[in-house]
Amino acid sequence: MGQPVALFPQVFRFGVFADQPVAYLQEEFAGLSGESLCQHVVVGGGHLGVFPGLSGAVLVVPAMPAIRLGNEYRPSSGESMTATFSSASYELSHLGYLEAESIHVFREVAAEFERPCLLFSGGKDSIVMLRLAVRAFAPAHLPFPVMHVDTGHNFPEVIEFRDRCIAEAGARLVVASVQESIDEGRVTEETGPRASRNRLQTTTLLDTVAEHGFDALFGGARRDEEKARAKERVYSFRDEFGQWDPKNQRPEVWSLYNGRIRGGEHIRVFPISNWTELDVWQYIQSEGVEIPGVYYAHDRPVFERDGMLLAESPFIEQLPGEHVATRRVRYRTVGDMSCTGAVESAATTIDQVIEEVSATRITERGATRADDRVSEAAMEDRKKEGYF
Repeated sequence: MGQPVALFPQVFRFGVFADQPVAYLQEEFAGLSGESLCQHVVVGGGHLGVFPGLSGAVLVVPAMPAIRLGNEYRPSSGESMTATFSSASYELSHLGYLEAESIHVFREVAAEFERPCLLFSGGKDSIVMLRLAVRAFAPAHLPFPVMHVDTGHNFPEVIEFRDRCIAEAGARLVVASVQESIDEGRVTEETGPRASRNRLQTTTLLDTVAEHGFDALFGGARRDEEKARAKERVYSFRDEFGQWDPKNQRPEVWSLYNGRIRGGEHIRVFPISNWTELDVWQYIQSEGVEIPGVYYAHDRPVFERDGMLLAESPFIEQLPGEHVATRRVRYRTVGDMSCTGAVESAATTIDQVIEEVSATRITERGATRADDRVSEAAMEDRKKEGYF
């Protein structure tokens, strides 16, 4: 019997080997790693070997009659080949599974739609989304642009980070301005102490979708954030008016997605829908993802309203009795300054943030978003109108 050979080409740090005899590969790798093949494992009638120290390089060897004598592996033909063996695992970690699922969604949309676009706010979820998108299509550039719906009431640190992050990713940025919608008479700005531009984003978003002809929009919504978002599928259908009907959603059996739409309709796509806030933070930690400093504890002038700490800013009119004080805070979510609250925190490192998130029992939107407290169905009502 001849020597067994690799079934599939495998890429190693120093090149590609395909259909090479095991003994040859063993000799080549032994000189580089100082070790030879590891523990013999039978997988589906074949033999699997792993070269330690070579970034998890894997060699698949076809089944053959053999006699195993200790660490010596002898083909029945009489030819001997000594190999020191150890087992390998193909199981993904929890984060690895979530990442693989998200990347699959990105690639599915890119293959299925003509003009997709990635919504980006500069917050932690959209930053992770951008990282996943870049990874899904590397080494090529992103095959779609990135859109930020700019209310004009943003945290300055987040806007600076947005520009730098998009530049590093080599993506094309589309800025949809709420101020322009106000100037053009498309929307009317709210007034008073509780005024916010948050709801006005819907018109600006839908106008930009129509202008550019986008047929799929990636969003960073997660099911654990809020009950209306928990109802939504990964592919969330929007009609020709950009509206969402929670009672008319498409089944997604076995992760099969129906992206068929007519002219004027589009799909909202949520690749990290199955992630939790803790998953996002653990992924940021494991991948070394940079995020804006507002997510870590810092000193900021704030005042208390409705149990939330809102930042002092020219965009918020204070009510009588509201007093500004400098507190040590951080933000769990980032949005319009007029409706995004901070939480008191001493977490200045990602490990400390993860410890805080692990202990909390209130979602970030439930704890810090004034726009979700307008009514019990505030988020769902906005989504029905075309909101994110």
